[in-house]
Amino acid sequence: ISDFDWSSIDTSHLPSSYKTNSWQEEKLLQLADHFFQQYSHLCPDRKPLFIHPLNECGVQKFVSTTVRPTLLPYPDMYYWSGCASFVCDYLIMEPLKCPLSPPSSLYSPTTILKYQRGNCFDFAVLLCSLLIGAGYDAYCVHGYATLEMCALDQTQELCPLLRKPPEVPEEEDPNKYRIKYPLEPQSQFELQQNAQKEEETEPTQEEEREEEVEVDKPKRDPLHGLRVHAWVLVLAGKRKVPETFFINPFTGNHHSTTDECFLGIESIWNDRNYWVNMQDCRKGCKDLSFDLSDSFCWEIMFSESNEPSQLPTESPTESPTEDTDDMVSDPSDALEQLSTGESICLTCLFPTAEYENPFSRGKKVILYDKAKQEKWAAYANADGLVERLTVYADSDYTEELEVKEWFKHREDLLYMREVNKQTQLITDYFRPGHPLLLKAHSYTSLEPETGHTVEFYHTARGDGLWKRCENATEMTEYFVGREDFLHTRHIEFGERDQNTEQAGVAADANPRPIVQIKEYFHRNPEKPADEDVEERIFMVIDDVIQLTYHLELHDTIASKVVFCRVIGREKREDEIFLSRENTVKYQPWSSEKHKNMRRLYDLLWELRAEQKDLKQQVRDSEAEVMEVSSVR
Repeated sequence: ISDFDWSSIDTSHLPSSYKTNSWQEEKLLQLADHFFQQYSHLCPDRKPLFIHPLNECGVQKFVSTTVRPTLLPYPDMYYWSGCASFVCDYLIMEPLKCPLSPPSSLYSPTTILKYQRGNCFDFAVLLCSLLIGAGYDAYCVHGYATLEMCALDQTQELCPLLRKPPEVPEEEDPNKYRIKYPLEPQSQFELQQNAQKEEETEPTQEEEREEEVEVDKPKRDPLHGLRVHAWVLVLAGKRKVPETFFINPFTGNHHSTTDECFLGIESIWNDRNYWVNMQDCRKGCKDLSFDLSDSFCWEIMFSESNEPSQLPTESPTESPTEDTDDMVSDPSDALEQLSTGESICLTCLFPTAEYENPFSRGKKVILYDKAKQEKWAAYANADGLVERLTVYADSDYTEELEVKEWFKHREDLLYMREVNKQTQLITDYFRPGHPLLLKAHSYTSLEPETGHTVEFYHTARGDGLWKRCENATEMTEYFVGREDFLHTRHIEFGERDQNTEQAGVAADANPRPIVQIKEYFHRNPEKPADEDVEERIFMVIDDVIQLTYHLELHDTIASKVVFCRVIGREKREDEIFLSRENTVKYQPWSSEKHKNMRRLYDLLWELRAEQKDLKQQVRDSEAEVMEVSSVR
């Protein structure tokens, strides 16, 4: 229960229209009261209508005059989702004093905005005012809903952020008429034995499932179908809304009109009229028609046709000889005049600072089924944190499984972080424009050589690198769109010199020895297969270079060339020694010109130069990994 005292609010600053009624409002109230009496007489079994409650000044007001269509000057507020999100975030929910009846008072949206709190009717009126101002065909709804919706209890619901997108149906197999070969034969006796075992275990499993369901299933609400709630109805048509839907103002969520959480409707209203539902709601709202022009389904208060209203324009106590010059000829016109009368502009109450910081308590916490969502205003946290979702293994919110965080306005362009609490793996995601062109960074520790996976915006890089995985013993790089058709590079490292490590020399001054470099290439259609390298291996320590070529469509064995170290001969940087003893080649599909020693000699010269460049590229990659770790 809220500890806020509404009786102590200051109403002295409010305009006179809040404290008194004009002659148009008095006539509207007379018509509304007469309509109320007729309805009570004709439908004695129905609950009283919510039609003219008291406002914050204790003055009786017709509910339609409380709706104030307003378009706020912010882009998000032009759409229903932005308006709904703002209302549910900006206001603090207060339950109705009596869950079985509507409130005795309905405060103006200006007062609700000022004190940032209200019940479901206050939420609905404010949201409806914003939606009508944005051009939607919106209505406030007085009806009945489930306990969870009325009490804003979402602990049995799946968090919207965890909902999986609908699966796309698989396309029909074009080869469905192909021959189906018989499967591996199975023993019928074994199948019967397995079926008997399953039948024996099924009863116990079913009992366990029923017990689990009974434990998880919430208790039956004794007031089910009687709890009063208010929400918003948006009709199809205006603003290209394709289908009529409900909005729960407490959560800002979109609901179908067939949702079982909505159990019935008494009446609806907007800023121009009031309708009473005359349809059977024993099956909830799923069978209701929302054609408001259908007089059998909806009883309208003020006739919207050109014909005179069927409702009497005199109160039962009014004398027939009274002057009728001041009578309301068209009540809907009077409502339109009242909407432009003296009032406080909602836009004036709403500076940019209030819009950007909608949480009156600093943050908002929402509990879902095994999940907790937290929201902050932008700039409320020094690190730019604006939202956090924590997923738990249990319903008591004790054992964390996963944490997702969202950020805004960070200099390093970080916008999301995922933390796996079981493996302690952290993954950060960045928007385009990072100085190091980072797209994603996965790690368990920011220390170097502890396991890092970095993704880059490869279109902004000159080398086409889109992903790099690095740990203490190896590093793998993945490339896209390179002219040399390189797509993967794998490097294996050896252990550092222990004596140098003990001397306290920095890691960059004592690099890891490179043991092996493997490169993989896509097929280059402009080259013959026996000249197009598929795999290239540089065994740096063993001084071995191995080439494996691509296959043509009709080939079965790939061509290979291996250059080995000459045993017993000292290696020199500027010397190439080539002989038939240290060269192994298998090129069954190559022409004779590719098999001569002169060509192999030239190839070995090129590979030696590329190996030298590769070693430098590996050192540059190590330095880039170190830079990413230090910058992060």
